Amino acid sequence: MTLRTDHIAGLIFVAFGVLLFALSGDLPFGTLSFPGAGMMPKLAAGFLIFFALLLILRAKESAPIATVPWGDLPHATRVVAITAVAVSLYQTLGFLITMPLLLFALTFGTERRNPLVAASFSIGAVALTYLLFAVALKTPLERGVFG
Repeated sequence: MTLRTDHIAGLIFVAFGVLLFALSGDLPFGTLSFPGAGMMPKLAAGFLIFFALLLILRAKESAPIATVPWGDLPHATRVVAITAVAVSLYQTLGFLITMPLLLFALTFGTERRNPLVAASFSIGAVALTYLLFAVALKTPLERGVFG
């Protein structure tokens, strides 16, 4: 059997779904008429595992893992590293500081866009997101230490 890219991706998604299911085990599931806090994570984990298994079953249509070009690995590593730093700073700095920094670092630092364009995109995207969620939908966003 030839190991293919969809085999690897499917196995990673199955593992992530099992982890998500295990981490949401302490949350109450509830009922369909009165869902508990654990229903959505378990439902998402179930769908993730289901579609990952479908991906594995249809893996013969994907490229063999031996033929994958690894030239984009440094770019992917930068994206993962920048995102990991943003995740670790999110609760400390809050939404309004972390998200523009994340978007700016990704667009300017990783994608090599013009710094003014990257800054305006970052601030604009975060401003629209803040207006939609915090103002229109009244969803609380992380405030961070600066309040």
